[in-house]
Amino acid sequence: MTTGTGKLKAVLFDMDGVLLDSEEYIRRAGIEMFREKGYRVSQEDFMPFTGMGENRYLGGVAEKHRIPFELEKDKARTYEIYASLVKGKLSPMKGVPEFLKKCEKRNLRLALASSADRIKIDINLRETGISPETFLAIVSGLDIARKKPAPDIFLKAAEMVGVHASECLVVEDSISGVAAGKTAGARVLALTTSFSAEQLDQADWIAEDLSTAGDEPLGW
Repeated sequence: MTTGTGKLKAVLFDMDGVLLDSEEYIRRAGIEMFREKGYRVSQEDFMPFTGMGENRYLGGVAEKHRIPFELEKDKARTYEIYASLVKGKLSPMKGVPEFLKKCEKRNLRLALASSADRIKIDINLRETGISPETFLAIVSGLDIARKKPAPDIFLKAAEMVGVHASECLVVEDSISGVAAGKTAGARVLALTTSFSAEQLDQADWIAEDLSTAGDEPLGW
């Protein structure tokens, strides 16, 4: 692929903490899964692994507490619990519909690039009413070998929508996600829905949510 023009052509969205807020529910699902295995963990245990996909999100907590962890079985059970917890509870975050319309008016290509497994992506889109057809490409954590903070997911998403990463705006809420976007060569809009502005200071723009992001991140 060419080196790109440096002009914005696509927006690559993370999911949790950007389009919707499901962090509380996936933490609760993880806590319940570990409880069923006979172990007690806390919400704070999950924070260092936010944005890294459920393999690391759950596996990191298991490592910390030296809990025997069966990846596929325990992850599947977590998703079962998660699906029941979020039913009728999720909605797009503030400013999301309006920001998507701004992107559409500018004829920008949109991709969803989430470290979550596809099953969780599908649950979240269904529960929020955001159509999968909104996105030209959807990349899940199962589609890449290296998770955030490695840049792979955003490089893959840019490739799938037919642009260079330098022509992309990445919208993220996690420290690992911001690092991944910058390493990919994209510009990054960070939302302080999960971490503080100081923790996300590598980003090009920082906003509370998409309703306060303004037009500048889409104006280059």
